[in-house]
Amino acid sequence: MKALACALLLALACATAPATAFEAIVAVAPDAPVVPAAPAAASASSAATERAGPRAIWTWEEESYAMLLGEAAARQGIAFLQSKRIDTVYLYADAFEGRNLITAEPQRYRALIRRMHAAGIQVYALLGSAYLRTERYVLPRHRAQAEAMLQRVLDYNKGAAPEERFDGINLDIEPHILDEWASRKMGLLAEFIEMSDALVRLKRKSGQSLPMGPAIPFWFDGIEIDWQGKRKPVSQHVQDLYDYVALMDYRDRAEGGDGIISHAMDELEYANRIGRKVMIGVETLPNALKKVSFHHLREADMERELGITARKVGAMPAYGGFVIHHYQSYRKWLGLD
Repeated sequence: MKALACALLLALACATAPATAFEAIVAVAPDAPVVPAAPAAASASSAATERAGPRAIWTWEEESYAMLLGEAAARQGIAFLQSKRIDTVYLYADAFEGRNLITAEPQRYRALIRRMHAAGIQVYALLGSAYLRTERYVLPRHRAQAEAMLQRVLDYNKGAAPEERFDGINLDIEPHILDEWASRKMGLLAEFIEMSDALVRLKRKSGQSLPMGPAIPFWFDGIEIDWQGKRKPVSQHVQDLYDYVALMDYRDRAEGGDGIISHAMDELEYANRIGRKVMIGVETLPNALKKVSFHHLREADMERELGITARKVGAMPAYGGFVIHHYQSYRKWLGLD
């Protein structure tokens, strides 16, 4: 999500990703060697090095474009992802600061994705941006922009070699950060579902089977809405449409009524019933409401809580692992930047 969401929705505790200024000047070397995983720091505890479950990471505009445009950033990024045993990167795949590399310079995506695949890392196209204000894509008058955003990724994949294709798509288009959320929440949620339906149909029309899913806050399961003659929680309508959801389950402890496990259970149980997956999202950005993020704790604390969560829900067919928010803040939290 975006930094704006942090300010607007602190009480709801559902922040996701900032888009910050960025200048990239170094061209990526298409066939540069993959860097081996860096050894774990000597001070890291066994809890921090024992990764709980599959792991993904949101990688936003600035850092994604840095990796696409700069050899040093690409090399550092791959080494970091390997060192943290991150299996999947959600790589931003839309315009930033007046450029849209997915269409203007697709060879940069081909080169980086090829390198990441060689390093054993899957790559999902991350669509949604504070820079582009894509929360507006929920609104019917912006529907064409939402579809065009997805179509660019589908077109890219169609023209790329197998080793250069995205493995999936992650959408971060959040109706609750729109100014009119307070006055017409239910209408915006209905429009979000309609937009989702349109995007799923567009992907299906392309004939491509890559999995696609949105980031959604854990509290969508507490809001019921009628859609196509069925009344059920928003989360279930969304899960019916997509292949998976990335649940923004932003809490700093696994157990208890306000913990990660409790907030994820409805989505996991429903996904079990309908054959879908749930990625459990956790936060590393600082937040005034401490329970929202692991920022005030240590890496070993996060790994402990993720381990508890994985032991509790890991046997569920719907469990897809964890997704960390986000690349830049995670590195800063670890003291690497």
